[in-house]
Amino acid sequence: MAAASTPVYSGTQIRDAEAPLVDAGAGPALMRRAAHGLASCVLDLLRGGGRIYGARVIGLIGTGNNGGDGLYALAALRARGVDAQAVLVGDRAHPQALEDFLAAGGRLSTHVPGATRVIIDAVLGTGARGAFTLPDVPGLAEAATTGTVVACDIPSGVDADTGRCPGQALTAEHTVTFGAAKLGLLLGEGGLLSGKIHTVDIGLREHLPTPAAWELCSPEPLRRKPRPGDHKYSRGSLQVVAGSPQFPGAAQLTVGAAITSGVGMVRLQADPAVSAAVMQSWPEAVTSHGRGAKAFDGATAAAIGPGLGKDRSRLVEGETMLRTTVESGTPCVLDASGLELLRGDLLTSGELGGQLVLTPHLGEARRLAEALEDETLQELLSDQPDTLAATCALAQTLGATVLLKGPSTVVAGPDGRAPLIVRSATPGLATAGTGDVLTGIIGALLATADRTEEQDWVRIAAEGARMHAAAAQRLDPRGYGHFGASALIGALRE
Repeated sequence: MAAASTPVYSGTQIRDAEAPLVDAGAGPALMRRAAHGLASCVLDLLRGGGRIYGARVIGLIGTGNNGGDGLYALAALRARGVDAQAVLVGDRAHPQALEDFLAAGGRLSTHVPGATRVIIDAVLGTGARGAFTLPDVPGLAEAATTGTVVACDIPSGVDADTGRCPGQALTAEHTVTFGAAKLGLLLGEGGLLSGKIHTVDIGLREHLPTPAAWELCSPEPLRRKPRPGDHKYSRGSLQVVAGSPQFPGAAQLTVGAAITSGVGMVRLQADPAVSAAVMQSWPEAVTSHGRGAKAFDGATAAAIGPGLGKDRSRLVEGETMLRTTVESGTPCVLDASGLELLRGDLLTSGELGGQLVLTPHLGEARRLAEALEDETLQELLSDQPDTLAATCALAQTLGATVLLKGPSTVVAGPDGRAPLIVRSATPGLATAGTGDVLTGIIGALLATADRTEEQDWVRIAAEGARMHAAAAQRLDPRGYGHFGASALIGALRE
């Protein structure tokens, strides 16, 4: 994998890597390194917000090793003049860590006092399972609102393997995680609760197995700049089947995003009224008529689905185009209404090809699982979904590339390789039309992919999701959501 991707492991993988080191007597050293990293992060936060000396930091300390990490970190903070206090939420604490904390002048408290700058959540670690109930500590709710919550390794109550959170949890603004990034910090509710993730190397690197996934966190060199000898055909041609009288705007968004993402030609196949409306905004688009191979002639990729709605004639056109791309092995992105075209042999063959990129949200993925009558897949997509396992299972069942949209988007291919995760942290994308923009972006990337070499369709789809999220972040860096989908198109130029 390229340097732009960060390996991500399950909590189980991390614990398995730690086990032989702990058995060999290295446990205390691992804890000290973890605590040093946690304390360093807290000091940086205090430094950025004012003075360090006398600043109040409270640790919520559990009974296990996670609590021990927190106590050692509090002891280190005491050495820097921080007013570090601990609230023991159980009937015991890590003995040696508690001794060190008290020896450093740390104080035990039964409440979270006012003017607390940082709260360290060190109640439960990566081995915890089941529903968690927040401790009833006086002053905690108020301090969590006015101060900064820092999770020790993982927010208490979050499953480190799946990101599920069946009970309560404190929302962290920062999580200092040890050894490597963990799936539970990126996926599901864990991705919403973990805030900014800081990874501390505690010496596990050479003991870690193959990653469970990779996080795509910076641009990949997928889009080549136009060359002096290029013309519109050599830069790729995208066939778009989108829009209907009911949803004409979907075609405008898909076409506009594709054009702005850099492709030689965009050809729109739509009703005359929809095409005319699109041409008002995007006169460089070309209207295309006819069906099947004739309409597709010369295109290097297709984008099918946005805004087709329930219009029977449009769905027939979409299905004809979809079958043409599958039979020819041409790259295609299928979204929204287009996902309903997966029926009959298209649904059950299991050999659609990795060049077909499906982009469902959670609800659409559930409908696909129901159509497949796959009870295991339905369970993975239940009320507490395992989005990583579900995406991989759906990709292998359909024999296609699947991009499951969400706060953390998961992309998996049919070959069983480790999937990619794109963490967007851009809540403003939860608005009508943003999926149409994503379809246009991915369509453009597929159309411009180098056909002379084998392509990594998972990486191309994930790069589209990253571009989409980056555009939203530029528009809305503070996460207020004050933009519509059409504004994303302009932000893509940057």
